[in-house]
Amino acid sequence: MPPRRSPYSGSNFAYSFGPGPLTPAIKAIVIACVVLFFAEALRPELRLYLGLIPRNVIEQLAIWQPFTYMFMHGGVGHILFNMLSLWMFGTELERMWGTSFFARFYVVCGLGAALAQIALGVMLPGDLGASFYLVPVVGASGAIYGVMLAYALYFPTREILMSFLFPVQAKYMVMILGLISLYMAITVSGVAGAAHLGGLATGWLYLRGRRMRLAAEIQYQFARWRINRARRRFDVHPGGRDDKPRYH
Repeated sequence: MPPRRSPYSGSNFAYSFGPGPLTPAIKAIVIACVVLFFAEALRPELRLYLGLIPRNVIEQLAIWQPFTYMFMHGGVGHILFNMLSLWMFGTELERMWGTSFFARFYVVCGLGAALAQIALGVMLPGDLGASFYLVPVVGASGAIYGVMLAYALYFPTREILMSFLFPVQAKYMVMILGLISLYMAITVSGVAGAAHLGGLATGWLYLRGRRMRLAAEIQYQFARWRINRARRRFDVHPGGRDDKPRYH
């Protein structure tokens, strides 16, 4: 269960650059991505083995690809942008949630993005479906879009220098990125856009489910407290009045 927002993590320093040192999960992700980036530079065929190709997942049971693809990248700009985004938006979340929950959330968002790719590759007809089903997909963007959504939910009014040029509140930044991804998803470059939307949707559903379970637990405990209180009020004890509380 993710901890509550810290009172010291509000929007008091909107324009400070960077959240501080790498946290443990983010450090591990960055190291894994950098190692695989250089490994792919030496052995380009790794992209076909570790990248996400829906056809291989379904027809050849390459069930590791929905996990490994999120640690692969297509170029220097690609990995730098993703790792910078992960550091900027994920560090504060990991400090609040703890390393275990953050790592689980990150992987779930990445898997959700992969499942979106696979589903579209299977369901869409013709050349459009083939662009999802046959083309390798690499990158942490799907998982990072889920992280950015979580950041916007916890810090909706935190101002971000979008493209390092103009300030935008986090909630609007995610809306803008979501619309851009939707546009990409219905154009020729649809593969990347669909992965981004898959990560966004998975992050929202995952956090919403956690909040719903928390609300149900709170309601259950409150109802239990009321029942116990009513039972104590109407209990009759032999031998006169007993002022001591009784526990059931």
